Amino acid sequence: MHLPASHKRTGRPRSADADRAILDATRTALVELGWGGLTMVDVAARAGVAKTTLYRRWAGKNELVVDAIAALFEEQLELPDLGSLQADIQGVVLRFAELLERPAIRTGLMAVVAEATHDDALRLRIREAIVDRQKHLVLLGRARAQERGEIPPDPVDTADAAHDTDLIFDVIAGSVVHRVMVSAAPVDREWADRFALLLVVGLGGARP
Repeated sequence: MHLPASHKRTGRPRSADADRAILDATRTALVELGWGGLTMVDVAARAGVAKTTLYRRWAGKNELVVDAIAALFEEQLELPDLGSLQADIQGVVLRFAELLERPAIRTGLMAVVAEATHDDALRLRIREAIVDRQKHLVLLGRARAQERGEIPPDPVDTADAAHDTDLIFDVIAGSVVHRVMVSAAPVDREWADRFALLLVVGLGGARP
């Protein structure tokens, strides 16, 4: 698990085991206590670390919960090569939806997004720790599809390529988050396949 560069601290090296225990304890506390019941003191006790150890790493529970969610996405959200762009998209959509259904992620993500509406620093941390880290899946999926000849090469203009990556990520992640967390509708194999087909048809179209 790697924290964003802007959040790394100087001084004595951090313990990966302590970090893992703290983030695991945070997710467990979210499930058992909910956002309102979660406290830094309780997390420290569950993780078996001193409160000072916890506060050296995270200033408050907003940042702690963001990193606990980010670590789980980083460990468990993957893009296996399933042989076609449509199958790859379907697979990652189903996996993403499965993760969003987990009580810790659902509770934590909804809470920190709500808090971020009036906290610019927290909004930036969510983008750096969760959103930006997962965009590599878009780059990987596009590269595979281009090698197969399913979609055209990236535009020569690197700014356009970056904008396309952002847009693809927003379309996929935004659609799944909305369906799972706002509409409370199922993301099953049929829905994921229809969504993937719609996206592939758009991706395969000629550039203006």
